[in-house]
Amino acid sequence: MEITELHKRPTIENNARLYRKYLQFEKLLNELKMKELTTEIVRSINEDIKQLNAITNSEKELGKQLRKRQTRILRIIEKELKLVTKNHYRNTWLAIGMSAFGIPLGVAFGASFGNMAFIGIGLPIGMTIGIAVGTAMDKKASESGKQLELEIKY
Repeated sequence: MEITELHKRPTIENNARLYRKYLQFEKLLNELKMKELTTEIVRSINEDIKQLNAITNSEKELGKQLRKRQTRILRIIEKELKLVTKNHYRNTWLAIGMSAFGIPLGVAFGASFGNMAFIGIGLPIGMTIGIAVGTAMDKKASESGKQLELEIKY
């Protein structure tokens, strides 16, 4: 089973933001076409494309649905096939590092110095730890061929 094509929409070229979203979604589909996907995943992706193709003249609705469908497809391929986009783990672990490592470290600094103004010191430390862990995971995914040649920008 093959992934269906997204309908060409020449009218959206006037809206630069929507056009970038549209091109990014097309690039995602092209990357997925090069991978071996299960029939169930292809069927799910085709259903999303069918719903996107059914949207007529509402650019606002198209923009919302493009983002929603893209996120849904990325979650499915990550969960089922362990395929991720470039810098996926870095972006995820940046937030985890700040919250899981940075805040506790900041509280520890604040408590040890007797001034809770030092909570802010922990955030960049946690962010650095998160970026390091995420970058290592991205490198591992790239080496094992589980990374798509696409970086998602919202």
